[in-house]
Amino acid sequence: MTTTLPASPAPRRARSNSTLATAIRRLRRHRAAMVSLAVIVVLILTAIFAPLIAPYDPNSQDLAGIYAPPGAAHLMGQDSLGRDLLSRIIYGSRISLLVGFSVSLFSILLGTLMGVLAGFFGGRTDTVISRFIEIMLSVPELPLQLTLSGLFAVSDAPAIVALRENPNSSVFIIVGIFTFFGWMGTARLVRGEVLKLKNLEYVDAARALGASSARVMARHLVPNLLAIIIVNGTLAVGGAILGEAALSFLGFGIQPPVSTWGNMLSNANEVVLEHPFVAFWPGFAILITVLAFNFLGDGLRDAFDPKSRL
Repeated sequence: MTTTLPASPAPRRARSNSTLATAIRRLRRHRAAMVSLAVIVVLILTAIFAPLIAPYDPNSQDLAGIYAPPGAAHLMGQDSLGRDLLSRIIYGSRISLLVGFSVSLFSILLGTLMGVLAGFFGGRTDTVISRFIEIMLSVPELPLQLTLSGLFAVSDAPAIVALRENPNSSVFIIVGIFTFFGWMGTARLVRGEVLKLKNLEYVDAARALGASSARVMARHLVPNLLAIIIVNGTLAVGGAILGEAALSFLGFGIQPPVSTWGNMLSNANEVVLEHPFVAFWPGFAILITVLAFNFLGDGLRDAFDPKSRL
C-alpha cells in the first residue's frame, strides 16, 4: 500500500529577502538617517499642529517688547514689531515644508516623465529633451529666479494680477519657479537608468506580448526607478527649503505678512549685531531642517544601493 504524503506548502519568500525589506533594514542601521527621520517627523507634526503648539498669534504685535531677549514669556525673544519669535518659527515651518514638499513632488513628476520619454524612445525625442536639459543647466539659476520672481511682482497681466490678489500667491509663484528649475537632475538620472532597463529581457517579453509603450513604461520601467525617485525627492526637499529661504532673504521670495524663515532672516539683517538671537533662530531652523533631509537622502541612497556596505 502506497502512502501519499500531503504536499508541503510552497515556501514563502522571506520578507528579509525582498528589496524593500532589505532597504528598510539597511536604513535602520544608518544612525544619522534615523535621527534625521525623527527630526523630520517632529517638524511635520509641528507644522500640522501649529495653532495648538504656538504660544502666541505669529502676527500679534507688542510694541513694548520690541527686540526683547529670550525669557520666560517669550522663549526665543521678540522681533522688530514685538512678535513672538517662537510662534513665527513654528508657523514658518508650515510654509517651508509646504514649499519643500511641493517643489520636490512636482519636480520629481516632471523629471521622471521627461527622463522616461527620453530614455525609452531615444532618437529625436531624446535629442530634444537632452539638449533642453543641457541649456537649462547652463543657465545661472539664482539670477534668473530673482528676475522671474520680480517680474511676477510687477506684471500687469490679468492672470498674474488675479494670482497676486491671493494672500498665498507668493507661495504658488515660488513653487512654480523652483519646479521649473528643479526637474533636470532627476530627468538625467532617470534617462540613464531607462537606457539600461529598456533592453532587459522582461521588457522585451512585455513588448512581445503586445504591451503598448505606455504600459511598458508605467508597469515595467517606472516601478524599477522608485529608488532613484525616492532618494532624489528627499534631497530636493532640502534644496527647495534652502532656495526659498535665500529668495525670501533677498526680498524676492514669499512676502510678509506670511511668516517664513527666509523673510525672518531678512527682517533681522540690519540688527544682527545688536540682537543676534533674531537671526539665530530662523537660521538654526533652516540648518537643522536642510541637514535632516540631506542626511535622510544619503541614508536612503545607501539603503537602496546594493553595493553599499552599510
